[in-house]
Amino acid sequence: MKIGFIFPGQGAQYVGMGKDLYEKYDEVKQIYNKVEDILGLDIKKISFEGPEEELNKTENTQIAILTMSLGILEVLKKYNISADISAGLSLGEYSALVYSNVFSIEDGIKAVRRRGEIMSQNIPEGKWKMAGILGLEDEKVDEICKCVKAGFVIPANYNCPGQIVISGEEKAVIEAMELAKENGARKAVLLQTAGPFHTIKLEIAAKKFKQELDKIDINKNYEKIVVKNIDGIEYQDTDDIEDILSKHIMSPVKFKNSVERMIELGVDTFIEIGPRKSLIRIHKKNK
Repeated sequence: MKIGFIFPGQGAQYVGMGKDLYEKYDEVKQIYNKVEDILGLDIKKISFEGPEEELNKTENTQIAILTMSLGILEVLKKYNISADISAGLSLGEYSALVYSNVFSIEDGIKAVRRRGEIMSQNIPEGKWKMAGILGLEDEKVDEICKCVKAGFVIPANYNCPGQIVISGEEKAVIEAMELAKENGARKAVLLQTAGPFHTIKLEIAAKKFKQELDKIDINKNYEKIVVKNIDGIEYQDTDDIEDILSKHIMSPVKFKNSVERMIELGVDTFIEIGPRKSLIRIHKKNK
């Protein structure tokens, strides 16, 4: 058996997440307390009590999911459960990088908080949406986005075969959803996000975040293999991590390729570490 850890991204959050683990494990309490000490943020209240509107703010969502994921990792460590390979969807890649000791826990917490703040503060003016398209080939969704006349929309997340997230201007996203249904999509659903994430529209955010990453001590001697979202292959010692992670904000997420690469590297058992089981469902479709 070869275990791979996979970490979810934004969208996996819900009010009450992590509370049961916090009450049961001292290791989880220590992580939540550490986040609170480092950031001066009452992450317990936001995660356990909400309200939903507060938890769903990008700057809070990202750190809330990271905190819960790091807490679970500490529990797994306690029971000697480990993985040689990990990957994460978008934000989840930071949990994988902390697990591989590329970031210390402290620096990972700071980086994710600043990432969320910068992304939320640098969304261009306008109405933006993201939507999930199920039941169409990647190429068909690409083609549909190019045919949209209402504005800007492109594929943003390649989650698994037959499941793609599109991102862009609200009217363009809605038109793309209608075209997808006309072309045989099984489902097209708007997501609870309000920004053109993983598109060129966040180029300013990406540049600002790179400046933040340049201030952080990054360890390039990987203790574990981490498979990147940006191209679906593992990080190398020669990679410019700061550049990759900044471009990550405005580049499509290739999680499908990441899972395929993990399987090529011998992973046969996936453990999802985060609030929900969304990635496990995606992985089952990837088989």
